[in-house]
Amino acid sequence: MRELVTMVVVLTVLSAFSGGLLSGLRDATAARIEVQQLKFVKGPAIKSILKGVSNDPIADRFVLKDGDIERKFFVGKFDGKANTIVLESFGKGYGGDIGLMIGINMEDDKIVGASVTTHSETPGLGATAKDDPGFVSQFKGLSINETFKVTNDGGKVNAMSGATITSRALCAAGSGAGTIYQKLKPQLAEKIKEFNE
Repeated sequence: MRELVTMVVVLTVLSAFSGGLLSGLRDATAARIEVQQLKFVKGPAIKSILKGVSNDPIADRFVLKDGDIERKFFVGKFDGKANTIVLESFGKGYGGDIGLMIGINMEDDKIVGASVTTHSETPGLGATAKDDPGFVSQFKGLSINETFKVTNDGGKVNAMSGATITSRALCAAGSGAGTIYQKLKPQLAEKIKEFNE
């Protein structure tokens, strides 16, 4: 009996120590991971959406609370005026979540560009959404306040051939970005004023 108690105590101590060590490691590497994501995943998407800005949108970013979720926004200045923000939203694709960055002009609520950030879609089919800008370019000029659907579902967006699930997921991500934008627009308007001062 004593051996059993000793074994349980040792396992409990080892588990607690391992859990604490992993938690500390996660916290210590979180900043590095964010920098790498901004540099290699989100950064290129943001820069392709905000071509021609007079600022560095990666440096000019801020966070707003949306309930329990912290959302990151990137600011774009055109002609010295901060009037465009970029945010990321996700849709459920064939292989998992698909990340979509959407740029929005806050003066007219129009989409200035979109780009896929992350996905686990089938190579040669849904994966082409990231490499072929033709699909996401359909969002440009549309109002962020509308719900996006593929043409088969009565919408304006032409689905990618052989990748209807991916196309629907990206439409859902675009609509999700619109929901976030509408919900946080008053706070976004206040926050973006700071970049115009």
